[in-house]
Amino acid sequence: MDKKTVRIAAIGDNCIDYYTESGEAFPGGNPVNVAVYTKRLGHNASYIGAVGNDENGEVVLNALNKKGVDTSHVHVLDGPTAVTEVTVIDGDRKFGTYREGVLSDFKLSEDDIEFAGQHDLIVSGIWGMIEDDLHLLKRTGKPIAFDFSDQFKHPLVEKVISHTDFAFFAADEECEALLIEKMKRFKEMGPKLIIVTRGSIGSLAYDGHTVYRYGVLPCDVVDTMGAGDSFIAGFLVALLRGEDVEGCMACGAKNSSITIQYSGAWE
Repeated sequence: MDKKTVRIAAIGDNCIDYYTESGEAFPGGNPVNVAVYTKRLGHNASYIGAVGNDENGEVVLNALNKKGVDTSHVHVLDGPTAVTEVTVIDGDRKFGTYREGVLSDFKLSEDDIEFAGQHDLIVSGIWGMIEDDLHLLKRTGKPIAFDFSDQFKHPLVEKVISHTDFAFFAADEECEALLIEKMKRFKEMGPKLIIVTRGSIGSLAYDGHTVYRYGVLPCDVVDTMGAGDSFIAGFLVALLRGEDVEGCMACGAKNSSITIQYSGAWE
């Protein structure tokens, strides 16, 4: 495996995860989390997105800077930062009300796109508000990873998956045979790999020839917030460093097992 340090550009949504029972609040959001977990693995990451000019926006920026994530291309817009209400039931997080705030006005600039192209890989997700610019990011020539969450039937899947090299989905309890059928159909749309995280079951990956399976690492689960994003970060770092598919899945599972042993997405 190549021991080089890799650099990932994470683009899209961020928010404050507000835990309704405890009153605790943590920075979060899929691309933000992937950037932080990439740094945790000893690599470089930048976050491109938008926060409000409010206290929550300062919290997000300060937290990212403290983690060493490059925030030079974060837009500070007039208005509130996004907030997601979260409850935790038996260690599993459940999302409630979501207030999008200034993210509804987020738009990538030409400078943002050029900056993203200076990285080894670009990652975003279905709530990231960049679906109309994904083809422009594709023109940078850098591989693109995209997290579709559990939104298998969302209209954006067919709109953007052809611009994606590594497509991630999440499905905790769905029948494996049905999942594999979907993975094969999505693979025909253009990505190099389709990866599905399955919570406590583990993960699946499909490269057009082989279905790969990987389990989970035993650990004490406190909060599953960020588990999938940790997996994605671990998987992508390993991929960029030359690991095979199973090795990438193992790195994803290991990174995820760290995150779910504490409250909130970040420690």
